[in-house]
Parts: sequence; C-alpha cells; structure tokens
Amino acid sequence: MTRLRPLGTAAAVAAGAFALVALLRREDRKPLRMPRQPRARRQLDNIVLGAGSLLVAGAVQNYALAPLLARDAGRFGAVRFLAPCLRPLAGFLTLDWAMYWWHRWTHVYAPLWRFHRVHHVDLDLDMSTAIRFHAVDQAISAPMRMAMIVLLGPDARTHDVWNRFFFLSVLFHHANIRLPCRWERRLALFLTTPRMHGIHHMARRDATDSNWSSGISLWDRLHGSFRLDMRADAVRMGVAAYAHRLNVRQSLYLPMADTRGDWDVGDSALRSSASVSAR
Repeated sequence: MTRLRPLGTAAAVAAGAFALVALLRREDRKPLRMPRQPRARRQLDNIVLGAGSLLVAGAVQNYALAPLLARDAGRFGAVRFLAPCLRPLAGFLTLDWAMYWWHRWTHVYAPLWRFHRVHHVDLDLDMSTAIRFHAVDQAISAPMRMAMIVLLGPDARTHDVWNRFFFLSVLFHHANIRLPCRWERRLALFLTTPRMHGIHHMARRDATDSNWSSGISLWDRLHGSFRLDMRADAVRMGVAAYAHRLNVRQSLYLPMADTRGDWDVGDSALRSSASVSAR
C-alpha cells in the first residue's frame, strides 16, 4: 500500500475545499451567523493552528493507520464476520459511529477536554474553525483510531472513503452558511448540518453536550443527543469562561489551564437569552 505524504495530502484537500467555498462565497453572501470578531486575524490564527494539527493528523494516518490497513490478509474485526458484500457499508457506518463516541469522550473526560477545548474557544464559527485543533488533540486520537481499525476491521478502501467523507463533512458543518430551514431539517435527517453543529459550539454547556455526530446524524438521534431547537444566533459561540479571542500562543498553552470553571461564567444569562424556536 502506497503511503500518503501527510502534509501534501492534507494541504491539497484543505486547499481544494477552501477554494471551493471561496469560489461560491456563500459564507459571505448567506451567513448563518453574523461574525462578532475581526475575521482576518481570527482566521489566520485558525489556519496556523490548523497547519500543525493537519501535519500531525497526516503523520498519524501515514505512520500509525496505514501500516495496519496494509495488513489486510488474516485480520480480524467485527465486520469480518459479515458477508463480503456487507462489509464496506458496515465498516463505513461503524467507523462513523466510533468517531461519535470519541467526540463525546473528548467533552466528558477532563484530560481530553483540555485539548479539545482549543477547538471550542473560537468566538465565531466558520470553515476555518474546522481545522482549528491543538496538535496534541490529533496525536492523542491515534490509539483510538488504531483500535477502530483493529476492532472493527474495515479494509483500506472503506477506511479511505470514510476518511474523505468525514473530512468534507467537518468542513461543511462548520461552515457559516445559511441554508433554507426546510432543506436543512431534511438534510439533518441524514447528515450533520451547520445549524446542528452551530448549537454544539454555543457557549452553553447543555448546548455543547449535544450534536456530537461529525458525519451521519443518526448517532445523535440514536443516543438522544440530537437537538435543532435553538436559533442560530441565540447564544454566542465558544466556551463561557473565554469571552475574548485567544491567539495562537494562548491557544497552545490553553490545555494547562484548569477546566473546572469553563461553563460557570455567565451561564444563567446565556441560558435565558436562548429561544426554543429555530430560524
């Protein structure tokens, strides 16, 4: 199996996705939320952080996951007990379901949240937020992603298809684009949408503890964590305790900060400001 070039592959995918959105200019013409921060500086910070996280993610793919996927013969895993014609679909679905649980754990367990919080403190939400991760956040996901391959048993092609779908889905549902409500509600029956994920990024604990799906929205519905009942602009984006933009240096050091007061500041005010009607 030919190994990927981590930086080159990640950069090419990211550049293609951003070029497409820049061409459509939908985030500018049809925003779901009006930006609250100077966009250029915030997006530059996100891109710098994203470059590091994409490099680490590419290295994980190249040096940890690719060797496991290359050893296909004789491998075990849950989907290997199914008929060959069912394995690709089962592998795709179980990979996506496993990522739902990983995302949920990064919110539930404080050691994981310390790093994942860097993604959430962004005070606006757009496609640049999709790559705003602490590099260590990507590194600590490596054992889980290796376990997914060993325990679930997807073949290399299925994993590659899912991985591309997952990346494009993350770019899409972070995008600040306003879709007609009837379209989005129908789309949310199957996929994670910008309104869904916008609720997940609101600076309110009960909102953030919902909509953990990153690809197929079925997992939130299945596990009772789906919601689409808040206006897109009901609550500001971010984490309640961080009302000011964090630059690259501050974001890199953020995992060292205590997490216990993250949702205390202004939570009651944030709660009262939200409407139960989506628009």
